[in-house]
Amino acid sequence: MRRYLSGIIAVLAVMVLTSSSLQAKKIRWRLAMSWPTSLTPISSPAIKLAKYMKEMSDGKFIIKVEGAEKTKAALGVFDMVKGGSYQMGHTTSYFYIGKDPSLVWFTTVPWGMTKDEQYAWFYYGNGMKYMKKVYAKYGMLAFPGGNTGVQMGGWFRKEIKSVDDLKGLKMRIPGFAGKVMAKLGVSVVNIPGGELYTSLDRGTIDALEWVGPGMDIKMGFYKVAPYYYTGWHEPGAEALFYVNKKAFEKLPQKYKTMLVTGMKAVAADMFMENFADSVTAWQKMIKEMPNIKVKTFPISVLKAMKKATDEVLNEYAAKDPTFKEIMNDYMSYQKKARVWTMMSEYYYLKASQEVQNVK
Repeated sequence: MRRYLSGIIAVLAVMVLTSSSLQAKKIRWRLAMSWPTSLTPISSPAIKLAKYMKEMSDGKFIIKVEGAEKTKAALGVFDMVKGGSYQMGHTTSYFYIGKDPSLVWFTTVPWGMTKDEQYAWFYYGNGMKYMKKVYAKYGMLAFPGGNTGVQMGGWFRKEIKSVDDLKGLKMRIPGFAGKVMAKLGVSVVNIPGGELYTSLDRGTIDALEWVGPGMDIKMGFYKVAPYYYTGWHEPGAEALFYVNKKAFEKLPQKYKTMLVTGMKAVAADMFMENFADSVTAWQKMIKEMPNIKVKTFPISVLKAMKKATDEVLNEYAAKDPTFKEIMNDYMSYQKKARVWTMMSEYYYLKASQEVQNVK
């Protein structure tokens, strides 16, 4: 009997120790961002995701978020997640079109889809299917990570009156928009966000695009370059969460579900935060920064930009079958979606403006 009781006690002890070990075991991930931690709202999705994952898992899934000020490699997120030194990243896909041009479709292209159109393509069209296909080559998964909506066309030291004014201009503008501007004679550079103001102030660049009033006001660009142009190049710019595929596959299913759901939630929240920030910032700019001169590019310049965009996209499509396949699907969906966008958004806004202007 004594041996029997001793055996039971031993088994119970092992069970208690095993249970304690399981309770104590935590999943610890690191997430690298392409922007400083302080640069909200674009840094908000990663920070909020880490908070939500900790809360939903009762402290068992910890994500340590590191901004560009920590990693010192704002444009290195792709390689860090691919290599596994970070399990996650928060960046944009068009930073890395030098690695694979097809990546551009998952952030934005000039004259492309708006935020609403693009999200519909991601989740109810073929967007996520193509994203999975392209990133699988690099051992990664990618998920929408927050949209800015239509971005402004940038800050310029001088007014742009014709295509000739673009020639020789030094400008920071990433993605395929940079390739379009290069075709029009612009000297394009890709500079991390943390270095933009200094580059503009010192004359290293003559112009730059960033996001919109909510984020731009924090950067102080208006102090150096007063001409603020309306957008054409980023109609729905999407940040992305990168996830190392091997790390993801090791997760229990409930954590996979938490993570995917959490990413979707914080992505939606980023647009809301950015929109609200821009509303507030634009009012502040109107009242306190009268030197800002809001401009729209002349129609001759816009037409040249559209023509150059078509040329650039077709050049890549001719060389890359995957790029062409995604482009055709994207353009097809945009054509269908734009009909409803015009019916629902454009005509409402037009009617609203006309009614409010009636005296």
